[in-house]
Amino acid sequence: MPQTKTAPAPAAADPAKRARTVIWILLGAVLVAGAVWYAVFTLNKPAPVAVQPVADAQLVREDSHRITAPGIEKAQLVEFLDFECEACKAAEPVVAELKAEFGDRITFVNRYFPLAAHRNSGQAALAVEAAAQQGKYGQMYAKMFETQPQWGEKQDSQAPLFRTFAEDLGLDLAAYDAAVASETTKDRIRQDIADGKALGVTGTPTFFLNGEKLTLNTVEEFRQKLADAAK
Repeated sequence: MPQTKTAPAPAAADPAKRARTVIWILLGAVLVAGAVWYAVFTLNKPAPVAVQPVADAQLVREDSHRITAPGIEKAQLVEFLDFECEACKAAEPVVAELKAEFGDRITFVNRYFPLAAHRNSGQAALAVEAAAQQGKYGQMYAKMFETQPQWGEKQDSQAPLFRTFAEDLGLDLAAYDAAVASETTKDRIRQDIADGKALGVTGTPTFFLNGEKLTLNTVEEFRQKLADAAK
């Protein structure tokens, strides 16, 4: 009787990345189901630390994307993110809800941090920044996360696909192409990466609240920290 061959087990992914990804994917599923939220924002749990000046590193720059504009700012929440990161995608609806809840008192700031392990994350950041130059940052930001399952983890360049997103958004394609190819645009993203590394960012999403790098266990803890800062 022929024996059934067992396929070799796939190589194990990096434990920290795998754990963070699984947690955020579970969080997304819980949100959709309307059940209790559970989330762990980082695998390791060091004590929160205040940002220390490192060379020319800045947590927020003049050209950083400020997503909310409260009349009276009580606090700033800065997120370093990667559009190809599954954990960032799973976190996005939580962050969107917190923006709606606290955006009138807290300035939410987004900064690019494409990870080297993600083949198309840098190109995605370029596409979003090129759209931002035509006033469509939010729309391209949403499009990237909405379509991430379509293009994420691909090894071939997804730049042509991202260009179709620009077309769908009604962007001037000549200007978009020029922005994507521009060293100025690339330097804009490189600056975010450099600042993030200098400030201790090693993975995404990473959040800073009023200069403090957050280490969180649950969404409710995240919400409570924002509520305390917004008083």
